[in-house]
Amino acid sequence: MKGIAWTPAALVFLFHLVANPHYGFFRDELYFIICGRHPAWGYVDQPPLVPLIAAGSQLFGISLVAIRATAAFFAAAGVFVSCRLVQEWGGGRFAQILTAIVVTLTPVLCAFGEKVGPDMVGLWLWPLAALYVTRAIKGAGPRWWLAAGAALGIACEAKYSVIFFGIALVAGIALSPSRRALLTPWFVAGMALAALIALPNFLWQAVHGFPMWVLLRDAQIEGKNVVLSPGGFVLQQLLITNFLLAPIWIIGLIAAFANAPLRWVGWTFVILMAMMIVLHGKHYYPADVYPLVIASGALTIEGWTRGVPWARPVVAVAAFVFSLWTLPIVEPILPEARIAAYQASLAHLLHTTTASENLRQPAIGQDFADMHGWPQLAALVAHVYSSLPPPERTQAVIFTGNYGEAAAIDFFGARYHLPPALSGHNNYWLWGTHGYDGNVVIDVHGDCGAQEHLFRSSRRAATFHARWVMPYEDDMPIMLCRGIRVPLATLWPRLRDYI
Repeated sequence: MKGIAWTPAALVFLFHLVANPHYGFFRDELYFIICGRHPAWGYVDQPPLVPLIAAGSQLFGISLVAIRATAAFFAAAGVFVSCRLVQEWGGGRFAQILTAIVVTLTPVLCAFGEKVGPDMVGLWLWPLAALYVTRAIKGAGPRWWLAAGAALGIACEAKYSVIFFGIALVAGIALSPSRRALLTPWFVAGMALAALIALPNFLWQAVHGFPMWVLLRDAQIEGKNVVLSPGGFVLQQLLITNFLLAPIWIIGLIAAFANAPLRWVGWTFVILMAMMIVLHGKHYYPADVYPLVIASGALTIEGWTRGVPWARPVVAVAAFVFSLWTLPIVEPILPEARIAAYQASLAHLLHTTTASENLRQPAIGQDFADMHGWPQLAALVAHVYSSLPPPERTQAVIFTGNYGEAAAIDFFGARYHLPPALSGHNNYWLWGTHGYDGNVVIDVHGDCGAQEHLFRSSRRAATFHARWVMPYEDDMPIMLCRGIRVPLATLWPRLRDYI
């Protein structure tokens, strides 16, 4: 029985390996790579683990396949652990297969396994922590709390939302008949281990004034993120989990409350979602918890279909078929024109959107749009840079409006021998001016500080245009600014943009 989980995990890895490496590098992937090339215990907008993983994927040269294979590995590991979790709860072959299908193809989880990002780590480590907790609760040994604490601590070095999962997990156990499992020094030791693993990043945040808190606060103040009502948040959960597949996790949630040994799973889910609603979190922030309730649902359906031999293949096939309509939305498997038409049809049919930010949305969706245009942008900036007279070229600096543009120039600009990009956005602001005085600036997506008359002269040197990019980055000006009136080092504190 133990060997069953390896088969779906291998199939999931192959599925993502074939489906993922299309279009191009995602904006955040480029940023993660550049951050990882500046190793630190933390960054303005993230812990250190994902940047190090992303940078490691490019050690042998630029490779979209390599970075997406990394995401595929975490998706496969998540499916493997989810299958082992349902097995630990008493599930058989069918429960594991159904769990694998639904965890793989639930849209939000499939998207986590499609590209490198903080949530992909949670695909593996959140259910892994739940697996270890299950073993501790079942009496396999209180030392499993140490393993659970290690999983939570490492997950915290990828994304801070695991803190809320950990709180919900402990509260859920305390509210369930399994609460006796908390009455051991090993539980305290496990939580202490989690805190110890997470500590370096929190110290980094403290030393730098908790920039992540500033970023989240400013994002809400400036209206960057979509703020959902409680009802809207619940509706979004049905959409991002595919309302045709959602009945499986809903069954699992109800069954968890009805089943005393698994009641902690139900409480964990509800408490986590409640915290996200109160804190106005984005709809996908708690999504790595879904493998738990999906596994519970698969276990329940296996029990219902025992003795009905035809029912199980029907359910498994139906789950697979019901997932197909969302697959082109979360995997870059269609040509851009076809996905644009498909998304337009879905938007007309559903009369709603799952966008999490208040931006004008592109025809192919924000995630796919952010996989376009970056090599072309770097090439255009390189053309402007190479057109400068040699004396100006030696002092020229490239300044961008956001970390995506800066990271693209740093990543793809190496072949053109471009200087490091500067930006006031998030961690780029911490990296500073690199000693440039700003007397000659190639301002990408800027206006050379026109309102403040910052430069003695400025002109539009080029205009960036690429199909399928985010609307606000199409027809983007690339300005050439000369004769700065205030030294860049003096100006730099005012340029900070944590959002």
